[in-house]
Amino acid sequence: MADLHGAGPQRERGPEYVIVLVSEHFEGIPWLERAYVAGTLWDAYEMGAPADVHCYTHAELDRKRETMRVVRETIDGGLELLPEPA
Repeated sequence: MADLHGAGPQRERGPEYVIVLVSEHFEGIPWLERAYVAGTLWDAYEMGAPADVHCYTHAELDRKRETMRVVRETIDGGLELLPEPA
């Protein structure tokens, strides 16, 4: 039986949302600190599910896209909420 979002039953299910934030302003901030602060801003109760939050600079994103499937799938199939400024 599918859940409310259309996903079928799974023994172990990851987070319902995957958020990839990309900004040059992350430069110089330790990755764990970025992820922790951004993750605390996500209200799982309000949004209805937890999120897996990733925070990268553009250069880091290029590397992570090659090495992390979840990041690659999110970039390829997700929604771009704020496009890069022209």
